[in-house]
Amino acid sequence: MRFLSMIRVDETRAQKPSAELMEDMGRLMDELTKAGVLVDTAGLAPTSDGVRVRLARGGRITVTDGPFAESKEVIGGYAIFEVASKDEAIALTRRFLEVHGDDWEIECEVRPMMGPGECG
Repeated sequence: MRFLSMIRVDETRAQKPSAELMEDMGRLMDELTKAGVLVDTAGLAPTSDGVRVRLARGGRITVTDGPFAESKEVIGGYAIFEVASKDEAIALTRRFLEVHGDDWEIECEVRPMMGPGECG
């Protein structure tokens, strides 16, 4: 089963990872990749570098440049895990959070990914 772990961050706090955190995270990602459970992971650029593309009723599409004033908590990164259960995906997400230590306030949302033709 594949799970998406979305890392939610508060952009207004402007926390930057230290060199030590990046090294620790690199070791964890290397370990999980070698174990075959980490499919992909990446951080995302700030919303100031992004756009929102929205479809409204009637088929009208709008494009809005970031940053997005109404957004405080945003997706700051993600990890895709290939594991046997939701409990295993949660355990891996906990390890990711633990690497950050006591100075960070972040949250991850873990959701199963649907395969082709399963969207509904």
